[in-house]
Amino acid sequence: MPVTAAALLCFLVAINATTFCLFWYDKHAARSGWRRIRERTLLSSAFFGGSIGAMAGRQVFRHKTRKEPFRTQLILIVLFQTIAVIACTFVAGGYLDAFAGLF
Repeated sequence: MPVTAAALLCFLVAINATTFCLFWYDKHAARSGWRRIRERTLLSSAFFGGSIGAMAGRQVFRHKTRKEPFRTQLILIVLFQTIAVIACTFVAGGYLDAFAGLF
């Protein structure tokens, strides 16, 4: 079953919104003394497509902006995904043209 551009876009919107909300909840939990979300969970969510939501959540909520090695790991995930998208654009060529119809 091929993945359509619309399905991929829906997935990316959902995972980024979820990741953004995870950062909000973790910041709220930190201030309230509640049980926190593991850093591994936050990084996994970013790795599996939610890196934009993670970076936005970090900035909007001022959460985990100076925490090492979390900060470096998240930056490496974003860098890896950026390189992967660029590589796919050149390798796949015509397959990514499907996105042009969405805008």
